[in-house]
Amino acid sequence: MRHNKKFNHLGRKNSHRAAMLANMAISLIEHKRITTTLPKAKALRLYVEPLITKAKEDSTNNRRVVFSYLQNKEAIKNLFGEVAAKVGNRPGGYTRIIKIGKRANDDADMAFIELVDFDENMAKQEVKKTTRTRRSKKAAPKAEATEATATEAPAETAAE
Repeated sequence: MRHNKKFNHLGRKNSHRAAMLANMAISLIEHKRITTTLPKAKALRLYVEPLITKAKEDSTNNRRVVFSYLQNKEAIKNLFGEVAAKVGNRPGGYTRIIKIGKRANDDADMAFIELVDFDENMAKQEVKKTTRTRRSKKAAPKAEATEATATEAPAETAAE
């Protein structure tokens, strides 16, 4: 029976699933973005976000807890250094999943999973677009003519 087993098993035994998620988490921490199937991306999000939360407080115990999951010293250094510095004031939601369509050979849903604060394109501020008005060739002389009459009018009143 499946009572209270609510995570996606991904068609694997527990040890295989844990090893796969650990390897994917290491790749995500090192490369900041990976491409995988949508169910794996959703399972990885549940796996890696608590680890990033632990990394926000740099203590020996937190490093040991995260190392028990990842088993990679370089990934731990990167997580507690660069990643924790960028996500220090974020209350959660460290990853973003972007669907990219279906894989050609087996029609599986594919997605990017990326660390939110490391995507420069999404982090840029929205620039407000200004609409440009185009003037026709006929409209340009009228504008000059009104300026000319406006400058001549005070001169005439001064002459009187």
